[in-house]
Parts: sequence; structure tokens; C-alpha cells
Amino acid sequence: MPCFVAQVPLRWTDQDSYRHVNHARAVTLLEEARIDLMFTGSGLPSFAEGLLVAGLAVEYRRQIPYRAGTLRVAMTVRDVRAASFTIDYLLHEGPDADDPVAITAETRMALYDLAAGRPRRVSAAEREYLLRWAAEPAIGAERVS
Repeated sequence: MPCFVAQVPLRWTDQDSYRHVNHARAVTLLEEARIDLMFTGSGLPSFAEGLLVAGLAVEYRRQIPYRAGTLRVAMTVRDVRAASFTIDYLLHEGPDADDPVAITAETRMALYDLAAGRPRRVSAAEREYLLRWAAEPAIGAERVS
């Protein structure tokens, strides 16, 4: 199944007092991976016109010991609707697909017209881009709910 893979760097400030990646910083790492999917590389400039997180669910499966390097985040898209979609995440403990999955998560995204101050519809180009990363069922063992 198609998935978009981002490598996100760990920083010294991502760790907690136990030298593990802090739970709140893990959400920031997911955000950095999502930015890579939506805005850089093959993403579309139109998403910069307004894309909001409407919901977030995170399942912490194992601690991630702090170390220099990157973490692998594999993402797929599902539930592409008129003005929203969901991104599923598998955040691995290291940079490789064989590294254990430490976090599963999902974000429900809403398209928004910042200038008009209201939701907007997914364009044909955006729908095509999102469906490129579509997978059913969600990546990983089960969906976060």
C-alpha cells in the first residue's frame, strides 16, 4: 500500500528528564512529518491557503530513547471528504521500516479559507494528491480511536 515516508530529526530538546522523547514533543515530530507530506517535496501550494488540525489521537506504544539521528514516520490518508481528510501515522523508534513502531496516531484535517474565515472544499488537484497516499484500512495493526 502507498505511504509517504518522512525522516524527522531528533533534537536534544525533544527528550524528557528520563532521556526519552517527551510525549508532547512526539506530537511536534508528527507535525513536522505532516508538513513534509503537505507542503514540501510533492505537496501542493494550495494547502498553505488553510489547513487546520480538527482532531488528534495518539497511542504511545513504547518509549523512544533519545539519541542523535532521525525517526521514520510513515503516513497514509483516508476518509477524504468534501472539506476534510484523515492522516494516519506510524512513528518508528528509528530511521528504518524494520525499527519498532513507537507511536500510532491520526489527525483529522479540515481545509480552511483563511482569507474568508470559513471552511473550504477540497479541490480536484488536492483530492488527487491525497488519494495518492490513500490506504484502507489504516496503516498499522489498528486505527487509533
